[in-house]
Amino acid sequence: MIRSFLRELVSGPIAPQLRKFVVVGTIAAGLQLLLLWLLVDSAGLHYLVGAVVAIECTIVFQYVLNNRWTFRADRNEGTRAFFVGLGRTNVVRATAIPIQIGVLYALVAFQGVPYLLANAAGIAVSGVYRYVFDARWTWG
Repeated sequence: MIRSFLRELVSGPIAPQLRKFVVVGTIAAGLQLLLLWLLVDSAGLHYLVGAVVAIECTIVFQYVLNNRWTFRADRNEGTRAFFVGLGRTNVVRATAIPIQIGVLYALVAFQGVPYLLANAAGIAVSGVYRYVFDARWTWG
């Protein structure tokens, strides 16, 4: 599955769109990691609570970028379409949160991986899920 995903990034029919999705996701992941660090190390939140808050903060950011750039041809235009798409991406991303939090918790609790690195792994794992469902349902 990972090999297929990487091959699609380079030469598949959806390669340009998938690359844009990865770029937006990478920017959002950086923002999410920064927010997580601030929430945990500065505000004193538990890393799992901080992760959920940081994830929620980046959902709208990612939707706006993906709607304007990644899925430009299928963009949700107009007020109603924009908010329907935002609702759909929130459903997709809300269902991806348990995947990301599960990976984060497992790596921290059972492997002793630092929480920021574990969260980055959770972002990567849940990213494939998010792309498939956002591409087919939010902008499909």
